[in-house]
Amino acid sequence: MNDFMKFDEMFGMGDTHREPYRDYHRWLESQDTAWLRRKSDEAETVFRRIGITFSVYGEEEASERLIPFDVVPRIISSREWSRLVRGIRQRVQAMNAFLYDVYHHQEIIRAGRIPIELIADNEAFLPQMMGVSPPGNVYTHVVGVDIVRVGEDEFYVLEDNARTPSGVSYMLENREIMLQMFPELFARINVQAVGNYPKNLRRLLGNCAPRSCKGTPAIAVLTPGIYNAAYFEHAFLAGQMGAELVEGHDLRVVDGRVAMRTTQGYAPIDVIYRRVDDEYLDPLNFNPQSLLGVPGMFDVYRAGGITIANAPGTGIADDKALYSYMPDIIQFYTGEKALLENVPTWRCCEPDALRYVLDHLSELVVKEVHGSGGYGMLVGPTASNEELIAFRNKLEATPEKYIAQPTLSLSTTPILTKNGLDPRHVDLRVFVLVSSDEIHMTPGGLTRVALNKGSLVVNSSQGGGTKDTWVLEE
Repeated sequence: MNDFMKFDEMFGMGDTHREPYRDYHRWLESQDTAWLRRKSDEAETVFRRIGITFSVYGEEEASERLIPFDVVPRIISSREWSRLVRGIRQRVQAMNAFLYDVYHHQEIIRAGRIPIELIADNEAFLPQMMGVSPPGNVYTHVVGVDIVRVGEDEFYVLEDNARTPSGVSYMLENREIMLQMFPELFARINVQAVGNYPKNLRRLLGNCAPRSCKGTPAIAVLTPGIYNAAYFEHAFLAGQMGAELVEGHDLRVVDGRVAMRTTQGYAPIDVIYRRVDDEYLDPLNFNPQSLLGVPGMFDVYRAGGITIANAPGTGIADDKALYSYMPDIIQFYTGEKALLENVPTWRCCEPDALRYVLDHLSELVVKEVHGSGGYGMLVGPTASNEELIAFRNKLEATPEKYIAQPTLSLSTTPILTKNGLDPRHVDLRVFVLVSSDEIHMTPGGLTRVALNKGSLVVNSSQGGGTKDTWVLEE
């Protein structure tokens, strides 16, 4: 561990451990590596028994895989966490203000702060949402903000996830496994808890129930079904919240309400935490071929008879082309400078930016504007000549579909390998819950780790794994 070229969160730029890792490092030095590896194998066995898997598409047949888990935690100080909380809260407030504005008066467009084409020509923009005000004016009830680190005090927002952010079940199960495997660690190190997430999710969703709700809100999780890549998470969260897990065929519109089939007939639902994309929510209003949604549900929503979380049309706020305007959006709606910086971004739809990207393609990371999961992405420094040529052709043909960013030197944290500890690049997805009077962040989040040495791609679908994330008490 004495040859770090980049910033490592346990060791900084050298061999001496950083302060947040002080107590953990002392414990780690007294442990037998073979014992730690046995514990790692135990954790994998537990994950396999529970059935924590995800689906991988794009192969000849979709396959179920176990997300690799590393037993060395990532540790964040309370000071570092407080800084992230302030910046993310500011960002989420601006995001909701932007969504309200873009679906009502569009003042930010009138002011010339973002081009109208970015909205009008964007497939994530839903014209059907114009003039619709969700309960409490909350559009993004659940947000995932991806954070990367490049130095001791250098954090950047890599991406916003405002549609149906996933991964929270892995955050919760990672912590549960660590508590089982290493209870003595939690006795000696004060780590903030994450287990209240389902309770907080139910509470904040309930706080956004429509006016038609009488008494305790009835909440359901709408899933596309067992073949969806994140089905485990859908079922997990429904069970943890005490909510119903439903598919589209379980619901129908009855007397102006969305109702769920029960053994005693249809019972009204007040809040739907949907894990179904906009296009498939309602075949009468969106894709008529959809079998996943509920005919007429959007009409009930528009009339104020149900809350859908996240609101339809929120995808316009996490569009990767719009991401580059987030500092302007924050300034416009809060009057403040962004507390967390964006990664510098070139919008390939702009001729000058496109020329720069084409001239420096081997140095940049290029992403699809609507891409996710690490698919459709080029990491220039590790790409072959054939991949660079193919991507150059894509950029020249449809530049509006791509943005480009510099290849950041992401921070590393050690993972446990067959040969002991070895550094790997990481990012962090912070989970944010929003109601009309509260923005709550779970202290930690999901650390994703690129298990392949030197790789910058942390997505599980691309070979990445996860770690438990510890935020220390003050």
